[in-house]
Amino acid sequence: MARKRNAAKTKQNSVPASQIIPFAGLYVRVSTDAQAEEGYSIEEQQKRLIAQCAVLGIQNYRLYVDGGWSGSTMDRPEMQRLIQDVKEHKITHVICYKLDRVSRSQRDMLYFIEDVLLPNKVSFVSLSETIDTGTPMGRLMIGILSAFAQLERENIRERTQMGMLARVESGLWPGGDRIPIGYDYDPEQGILIPNDQANTVRSCFHLYLRGFSPQAIADTTGLKYGIWIQQILSRKTYIGRIVYRDKEYLGKHKPIIDEDTFYRVQKRLEERSVKRLSSSKSLLTGLMKCGHCGASLYYQSWGKGKKKIGCYSRQKSKPYLVKDINCPQAYCDPEEIEQAILSDVFRFALEVQSMNDTSSSGLFDTSELEKNIDSVDAQIKRLYRLYAADPDETLLETLDELKEKRQKMQDKLTKMQSEDSRRVAHKEIKETIDNLENIWNFLSIDEQRNILHIIIESVVITDDQININYRI
Repeated sequence: MARKRNAAKTKQNSVPASQIIPFAGLYVRVSTDAQAEEGYSIEEQQKRLIAQCAVLGIQNYRLYVDGGWSGSTMDRPEMQRLIQDVKEHKITHVICYKLDRVSRSQRDMLYFIEDVLLPNKVSFVSLSETIDTGTPMGRLMIGILSAFAQLERENIRERTQMGMLARVESGLWPGGDRIPIGYDYDPEQGILIPNDQANTVRSCFHLYLRGFSPQAIADTTGLKYGIWIQQILSRKTYIGRIVYRDKEYLGKHKPIIDEDTFYRVQKRLEERSVKRLSSSKSLLTGLMKCGHCGASLYYQSWGKGKKKIGCYSRQKSKPYLVKDINCPQAYCDPEEIEQAILSDVFRFALEVQSMNDTSSSGLFDTSELEKNIDSVDAQIKRLYRLYAADPDETLLETLDELKEKRQKMQDKLTKMQSEDSRRVAHKEIKETIDNLENIWNFLSIDEQRNILHIIIESVVITDDQININYRI
């Protein structure tokens, strides 16, 4: 079989060039309606390519038309059929209207010329650039023009990126289809506008602070997947920021979450990520600190089924956790420590329950203040436009006054939101520890530990002294 294939090839190559009947592949591509309006329509390209066949004395041709396909890739149906026909020696010429109709990529263009056409002795003709690769000069020009086409494409990309960066630096949304849940995009203003799902986003943050897992929040809010909740909880968009290329910018859109709530959630996310609470069977894992050196305390197996609480500074197998190699912290009995802490936690729970509940009532109405800030923003924007058209020192003074006024209102708003967040957090903790002592023994170790992490910031142990830092 191999001998027959070689024989056939030898016979084909031995055919004199004068006896080969010219057959042209006419390639046409239009990616958008705008290109059609600019003279690149399929019909217009076809007409010119057929006319070129007559000029070259080629009577036989076949059309290859890719309508609605981008030139950034060669993975197009008719382009692939054209390449296959070239490789099967069905055509002798490829004719196009312009180089970028074949490809906008230098790499793809050179592949098409050098790896597809030239090895198969197929000439390439581009009408707009008057190129014919049947000549040495034509082959040189194709390489040069392809390089310039690629350079222009890179310049366009760079200008686009610079324009996008300028938008973000001015506080405008960079655009795109990935609009965060809770917002709509206003193309006229160039900013995000809170929609009906903004309350759902707020619920995600508040439920997480109450101890709900991401999947439980997804089930409660109807957002389906826990991974979506994690993405929502981590997005700085909700506090009025725009993150672009790993840098953070102040956005002009209205925040959905106050910064105090957002960063409390980030801290809780980090704690749960690092500590992996559910993998431990010990009640105080991740809460205990050494009062002598500040290192973390840990549970250590000690004999048959027994444990001790020790300081990581005395654990030489993990040097990265050591704070003081001479730490005097002695080993502690876990049962005594846990019992002492639980007694104080139950007492704390009763105190919290007896407090007057002001967390759900008397919350600030910030709507009027937010409207005033929006109004000042609009005035500042108008003054900037006036100053751009006619620079005037009086306008600059007015701008400075408005900026100072806005900053004072923003500071007041931030303070009100922070106080509201504190009150809501108080209410969340109060709901978490309601009737805690009576239900404690019915909870799993994971549930018990999760509750302790909700209400306790840290437990500092110094020899036989215990200090509990509660979150409220």
